[in-house]
Amino acid sequence: MYEFTDDCRIGIPEIDSEHKQLFELINAAHDILSLDDVDLQQKSELILYQLKDYAKIHFAHEEAYMQAIQDPELTSQKQEHSDFITYINTTNIARLDNANIRPAFENLLKYLSNWLFHHIIGSDILIGKFESKFAFTSKYYTGIELIDNEHQTLFEIIQDADAVIHADFLHDKYDEIMRIILKLKNYTQEHFRDEETYMSEIGYPDLEKQQKAHASFIEKINDINLDDLDENQQDYLEDMIAFLLNWLSVHILHMDKQIGAFAKNRLL
Repeated sequence: MYEFTDDCRIGIPEIDSEHKQLFELINAAHDILSLDDVDLQQKSELILYQLKDYAKIHFAHEEAYMQAIQDPELTSQKQEHSDFITYINTTNIARLDNANIRPAFENLLKYLSNWLFHHIIGSDILIGKFESKFAFTSKYYTGIELIDNEHQTLFEIIQDADAVIHADFLHDKYDEIMRIILKLKNYTQEHFRDEETYMSEIGYPDLEKQQKAHASFIEKINDINLDDLDENQQDYLEDMIAFLLNWLSVHILHMDKQIGAFAKNRLL
């Protein structure tokens, strides 16, 4: 019997609950091995069908969750899930005679049991244990509340744009993307005004450098043009997001954090 112990919990209630159900199905399959051969074939076919069906449902839920949080391990998880289903499909109990059903079923359950345990401990335990590229973490803090709050909003707007780009149900993303780009442009201009006003008030010596960097970024946003996109729309949009996020991250780390350091030293 395989007990679903606390070390198998990954900390996501819905996923933990479904993992526990998979353990229970595998244990139910092991119980069938105590039956005589007359009932073994029919009941083993049924439990395998239930196990495969539930595994597909669970994998779909797990992959949807990982997609929602943009977990970078989603691709490898999908492959592992596919391998699990493929292995179940390799054993066709209905085609085996009574003498071969038991050993084949035992081998299959041994594989499935080991796979599930090691998959949870080795792969599922890492779900969500990453820093999203859109996460506004402490490394970006300048120590200036207004600026930090506005930077966080910029990250969120770019993340919204990325979510639309990867939304499968939106076949024509033009209007929604343009709405978000306009929002980003307007908010960025507002943020730059606030940031430059603050730098002017504290006598920040590199204000002019900041103004030039800000103007360059606004120019890049103004150059975004989706009118001529067709087959390469997705690639263009993904490159656009990569540029916006990279520029913002580098600008904060290399330039804006110096504003906070200057302001802090000025108070000493």
